[in-house]
Formats: sequence, structure tokens, C-alpha cells
Amino acid sequence: MAKLLIIDDEKAIRGALRDILEYEGYSVEEASDGEQGLEMVKNNDYDVVLCDIRMPKIEGLDLLQRVTEMGKGAQFIMISAFGNVETAVEATKRGAFDFISKPPDLNRLLVTVRNALERGKMITETKVLKKRVYKLNEIVGDSDAIRRVIDTCDRVGPTEARVLITGPNGSGKEMVAKRLHERSNRAHMPLIEVNCAAIPSELIESELFGHEKGAFTSAIKQRIGKFEQADGGTLFLDEIGDMSLSAQAKVLRALQENKITRVGGDKEIKINVRVFAATNKNLQLEISEGRFREDLFHRLNVIPIHVPALNQRPTDVPLLVDKFLQDIADEYGQPAKEVNDDAMKYLQALPWTGNVRELRNVVERLVIMCGDVINLEDVKLFAMPVI
Repeated sequence: MAKLLIIDDEKAIRGALRDILEYEGYSVEEASDGEQGLEMVKNNDYDVVLCDIRMPKIEGLDLLQRVTEMGKGAQFIMISAFGNVETAVEATKRGAFDFISKPPDLNRLLVTVRNALERGKMITETKVLKKRVYKLNEIVGDSDAIRRVIDTCDRVGPTEARVLITGPNGSGKEMVAKRLHERSNRAHMPLIEVNCAAIPSELIESELFGHEKGAFTSAIKQRIGKFEQADGGTLFLDEIGDMSLSAQAKVLRALQENKITRVGGDKEIKINVRVFAATNKNLQLEISEGRFREDLFHRLNVIPIHVPALNQRPTDVPLLVDKFLQDIADEYGQPAKEVNDDAMKYLQALPWTGNVRELRNVVERLVIMCGDVINLEDVKLFAMPVI
């Protein structure tokens, strides 16, 4: 049942609103002035607060501002007999969901309350999803190698330095990029990811820089590229070692001049983008064989971060397994399973050529195929199936 609070110095108004809202099935409490209302909001969790503007002790807009600063999640609906556009605008600026004039129209009041409840629910769900996404993207491990990666991310994240992330496939390079972005001053702006290996060489420039209508046969309309989409935020160029030399030249120019030009266009567009790049290739070898530009390498390699292979940090395997067991249990809506000691030691000794990604897949397979406690025989049977 949704919990509502009415703050108004007029007893008759409080009574009328309470009768209407309780009839609709809401739980309703009252406060007779701003001071009492503030105290009740501090000590309780309300879904919606209907608050008068003009009240003794603390006026409605001041109360609203204090509650907003406290970080309470209640949606405020301001009500007043002295309503005007300026007051409504000011209430909205201070965080109110809506503004209703006295005497309130019954239908408008009920619709506004329902909409406020829906908005509060959406905000709560968004926070839960963000926490879940953060949990999924968390770098897990306590080995010296992974602690160095985490420490470097936390030191470099708040700067504007470009980062080149290296490491084998499945080792967690994308999670490193996300941690860097989350700790940067651009965290409130988008992190745009591009998998350079997944885009055909003839389309990579259009993908990165966009194109104008008619630039090529299939360009039926203008397209905004990833650099523009990431403006103000971060661009993550994954598998940059697979990028064509012509695209490398344009990326180098974008990094040097902070400007791009769409394919088929001649207008220069200013951009403000921080770039992270990742690769599983040895770029020094690629440079020596003429497949990667040395000047671009030096532009990207301001801060190098190497993510070690999982077989180089076996002490992290139990931590990763426990995390994956809990993540999978949450996804499936069931209690987390356990792995006994012998099975865990066996998992630590496996080669893990696919690294953390492979380990996660194996844990999910074990969760699906085995009982509540995963034992050594289970791991031998399902961890490395014969292909």
C-alpha cells in the first residue's frame, strides 16, 4: 500500500484530501505545519507528499528544498490557493513533481498522485538496475596483479588521460574501461563502446565519424557517428588492433585536433571526447609489420593497463566463482549453489584459455547441470566437455 503524507495548516483541507485518498486505498498521514511535516518526512518513508505552499514555521518551498537536500525519495505535489506560473516553475526547479491549485480538482488530484507514484517506482527500479549493472561489471580479485589494475583505474579515472588496455580475450578489458569511466569526471555522460573487430573495414569510418545523406549507395539519411555520440563523455575503442589503416589515420586526426568530419561531408565538427582503447594484439609487433600506426599508438598509450590472463592469477578463481554463483542465482531467482573444496582446487588448476568469460560460462553450466553442492566429479564432467 502506497504511503502518503498531507502537510497543510488547514484542517478541513487535510480532512477532505485524506478522505479522498483513503477511499482510493492509500495509507495517509497528516502534518499541520511545515516543521511537523519536515520531522515526519525525516523519520518515515513516504511515497508521495502533498504539501501546501504557505504554512507557518516552514513554508512549503523551503521544506521541499530541505527534503531534496536530505536525499529522500518522496515525490512532492505542491498545493496552494495562491498559485501562479512563477510559483509552479519555482516548485519544479526545487524538485516538485507537480503543482495543483486549491481547491483541487478531484480527477486531476488522483491522476497526479498515480503519476507521482509511478515516477517514484521508476526511479527506484532504475537505482536497482544501476546497482545490478555495477555489480555485473565489478572487477573481482585480490591477487597482486588485479589489485594493480584496480589501483591504476582508481588513480587514472579522475584524470583526462587516454588509456590503452591490453590483455587476452575474455580477461576483462571492457570492465576496466567501465571502471575508469565510472571514476571519471565524465561518469554522468555516456560511455560509447565500439567493437572495431566486429565492423567491416568499409563501414568502420561511417560507424566512428558518421556520414551525410548520399555519401555512398546505402546512405539514405544522415548518421551521427560514435565520436559525436560520445561528445562530453568517453569513447571505448575495443579491439583497436583490427582497425583499418585509413580509419586509424582519421582517429589520429580526431585525437590531435578534437575535430571530426562525417563521411561525405566537409564540415568540421568539434568534439570533446576521452578515448580508451583495448586490444588483445601486440601493437609493437603490428607496428613493425606495418599494420598499425606508431603515431596513433603513442597517442593512445598515455596510460597502459595490462589485464593479466586468469591462469596468471589462480588465487582469484574462488572469488570469481563465488561472484558468478551469486549473480546466476539472482538471475534465475533461486538460492546460490556451493562448490566444495576439491572442486574449487580443480577449477583453479584448469588452464582457462578463455579467461574470465570462459570461467563464467562454466559456472553457469555447473549451476544448471548439478545439484546444490557442486563436487569434483561434477567439475570433471562438465567444466571441460569433449568437443
